[in-house]
Amino acid sequence: MFKADKEFQEEVIHIGRITKVVKGGRRFRFSALVAVGDGKGRVGIGLGKSKEIPVAINKAIEKAKKSLVNVPLTEDGTIPHQIETKEGAGRILLKPSRPGTGIIAGNTARAILKVCGVQNIVAKSIGSNNIHNLSHVLIRALGSLRSKEEVLKQRGLI
Repeated sequence: MFKADKEFQEEVIHIGRITKVVKGGRRFRFSALVAVGDGKGRVGIGLGKSKEIPVAINKAIEKAKKSLVNVPLTEDGTIPHQIETKEGAGRILLKPSRPGTGIIAGNTARAILKVCGVQNIVAKSIGSNNIHNLSHVLIRALGSLRSKEEVLKQRGLI
């Protein structure tokens, strides 16, 4: 049922079970939050909902592929600069780190950063611990990163 795509890596962040109580009993549905990335600086997240888990995951993967963000990475496998981003009640702090550090982050941030291709980073979530809010604020932070060349070009130095 899963389509094998060599270009992208998929990481299931969260599977939620939604229960609707009706006259005859309970009806279950599932939501899946999935991160998709190519390991070279492109990453996206998607939320899929369905009556079965595999279908929800497939829907989430398709949505994630449509919402890819480019992330500038350095030769060391880290981000070019420190950034703190806020969206709603969620805030996230991303710090570049030296080679050999690894990904120091919570489960949600670790899954997204891993499929993105980041190898050395320190991430701290501040405020909300809601998985959906954290994933959205992390994608926003990664999308607003600028490489050294982009900054120099904007300033007219190149």
